Amino acid sequence: MIADLVSVSRPLSWINTAFPFAAAYLLMTGSVDAALVIGAVFFLIPYNVAMYGINDVFDYASDVANPRKGGVEGALLDPARHRSVLVGAALACLPFVVALVVLGPPLSWPVLAASLFAVVAYSAPPFRFKEIPVLDSITSSVHFCSPALYGIVLAGELPGLRSGTILLAFFLWGMASHAFGAVQDVVPDREGGIASTATVLGAARTVRLALALWTVAGLLMLTTGSPGAWASLLAIPYLLAAGPFARVSDDDSGRANRGWRHFLWINYLCGFLVTMLLIWYAATTASPWRTS
Repeated sequence: MIADLVSVSRPLSWINTAFPFAAAYLLMTGSVDAALVIGAVFFLIPYNVAMYGINDVFDYASDVANPRKGGVEGALLDPARHRSVLVGAALACLPFVVALVVLGPPLSWPVLAASLFAVVAYSAPPFRFKEIPVLDSITSSVHFCSPALYGIVLAGELPGLRSGTILLAFFLWGMASHAFGAVQDVVPDREGGIASTATVLGAARTVRLALALWTVAGLLMLTTGSPGAWASLLAIPYLLAAGPFARVSDDDSGRANRGWRHFLWINYLCGFLVTMLLIWYAATTASPWRTS
């Protein structure tokens, strides 16, 4: 079971949910405590086990026909093991959720609940938000933005103007990333009867939508002052990775996987640069988000 849970959890993407939480909480509190450690571990592993495990179970029928599944971009487990994955994901999350509820103020409870609901509702029936165009990209973005928002409210704060703008830019980045990631699956999704933003808009228009969202996210960051203005430049690598596919046809949409594979590594580069900016900002500013 442990091997299955690790397989479905996409280890390459663990940092994408743990980092937003840890960065937001640490910037708000300036201290390392039990809530930070428990929350970081939760959003690093159990959260991803649940998010991707539920997805792999309920998307199995279409994933079988998808040539990019069966590796780092999605596991293909025998249906006989699906139940154990769902049970294991629930058991992995439960103690962390209980601990975070006990440690967190009441303000944090609905945010954590909404985050977990999005994890389930994206893939599992009867919701299957991933099959509702536009809502699929919104929900996917919530998966990555909600840990950051939760980090803020767990610290007993509410987003200010600057942090709210950063969260909005991050949300648009998440929508763009999901939309672009769905382009490579247009053909298998249509064959599997799965609707998505990409299957409805078509490959080329979806890529252009992603480019527009990344651009707006970068422009929003320009309004946040230093170091956010510097972080706005990090939209450029994503634009360069997706730009060549702005005219890709639906039949040839699988080619976008090349840009998606670049995207996965761009995340690590940009994450490192954001970390450096945050370290510099935290070292020169007292409680940088608390009053902003």
